[in-house]
Amino acid sequence: MPKPPQISVIGAGPGGLTVAMLLAASGADVTIWEAEDRPGGRSRRISFDGHHFDCGATFFMMPWVLEEITRACGVRLSDLVPMTRLDPMYRLVFRGKLDDLTLDTTQDVDLMASRLDAVCPGDGAAFRAFMRENRSKLEAMTPILRRAIRSPMDLVSGSTLKAARYIKPWESVYSNLAKRFTDERSRLAMCFQSKYLGMSPFECPSLFTILPFIEYEYGVWHPEGGINALLQALADACEELGVTIRTGAPVDSITYEGRRATGVVVDGVQHSCDHVVINADATWAMQNLIPDALRPKDWSDRKIEKARYSCSTWMSYMAIEGTLDLPHHTICFSPDYRQNLEDITTNLAPTDEPSMYFCNPSPIDPTMAPPGRSSLYCLVPTPNQTADIDWDAETPRLRREIVEQLERLGVDDAEQRILGDRIITPADWEARRIHLGATFNIAHNLGQMLHRRPQNRLQGLDSTWMVGGGTHPGSGLPVIFLASQTTARLLCEEAGLNCALSEPLPLNMQSSQAVQAEPVG
Repeated sequence: MPKPPQISVIGAGPGGLTVAMLLAASGADVTIWEAEDRPGGRSRRISFDGHHFDCGATFFMMPWVLEEITRACGVRLSDLVPMTRLDPMYRLVFRGKLDDLTLDTTQDVDLMASRLDAVCPGDGAAFRAFMRENRSKLEAMTPILRRAIRSPMDLVSGSTLKAARYIKPWESVYSNLAKRFTDERSRLAMCFQSKYLGMSPFECPSLFTILPFIEYEYGVWHPEGGINALLQALADACEELGVTIRTGAPVDSITYEGRRATGVVVDGVQHSCDHVVINADATWAMQNLIPDALRPKDWSDRKIEKARYSCSTWMSYMAIEGTLDLPHHTICFSPDYRQNLEDITTNLAPTDEPSMYFCNPSPIDPTMAPPGRSSLYCLVPTPNQTADIDWDAETPRLRREIVEQLERLGVDDAEQRILGDRIITPADWEARRIHLGATFNIAHNLGQMLHRRPQNRLQGLDSTWMVGGGTHPGSGLPVIFLASQTTARLLCEEAGLNCALSEPLPLNMQSSQAVQAEPVG
């Protein structure tokens, strides 16, 4: 019996864990090397004083994409972690001169249309038309999301040509929505999701109107214990499949013979393998793990420095006395949202009264905080580390802004109720091996997508593979899971393995017994 191929996966983030599961289930001998002391990557757990938080992602969408992977590996998703469908999905808060407007979003199309009509008559009908158009758009985009796009020729098949009509370089998400929705607040309700990619809706390509559509069509979910608990469950499933996970083991470099990867170096020791899968931050990994002379010319040091990058985030994880009368997710728009985004992406400067996001999971998930307390996740979008900002000096102001916003949301004595907190700044993200602290990876402008994005099989190198948000097709948990499927299939084909998940599946809602869902008010 031939010896199974040995595969080193660099990073135990969502992409690394899921590609490791598929490769192990396909017969490979897999080791994951993780720099942090626990799995999860940017989505790991932060804990203190009995309070638990997701470090990064808190929105979970399209769970059946992950279920495709777990099912192929003989694991039921519901056996890993129970999930709750949220209703409302999230609350939007628009600052006004006199009063704030709140809008609770729902998958109920009739109810959502009526709420938008209350904002501006006619925007409800626009919402229905938006849903119809983007249903077709997502169907057309599915072949691109489901396969490797290594060159322009991969875009000229019958299945991918359907997407061509939606790729409009001249049109942003915002300008697309402005043609349909009359009220500025309705437009913002449907375009802020470009921040999931770390981009401004005024710059983000219009094909990404599928992001809000996915929320309204398929829902927003909460895994019990948070995204971090889901990823820990995936790590446990990996080990059940025979994967070795080494935490506290940052990879120093990848070794090569010619252009073929032969192993990884950890703490000065080389560990040989047949293939290397990179789940570290894509451009950080290329600059720090692969010699410049070996890299494809599109990802030389010079090109990496000239590339466009997403924004960063300033984070506060707060332990709060008592319960909070806030929904699970709350997005608060800056009074001057366009200026806020220009400060983040162009001016590279702090903003007065910035936009903010809060996650308050404790009311529906008692595992997140001790009884009688709340774990509150606070996020402020910021410039990345190309900005010359002293984050130690900026942090007290941002913390005051958070407290003031909480009080506007009805949280009395907010400052006095904070029992403790932990802060992550863009400088901290950068220190954790994220290039420029750009938490959403390289930007998703059309010049850095499809075949112009780092590929699942890294161009010009043998036995070197990539997964994660910096890889085609892009950022966001469901898309990262799709990239893992693509990378696993390509690697198995090269290694002579029968991939556990051999064929791409239609990207639509599955009638699944594995996902347990209950609406939450």
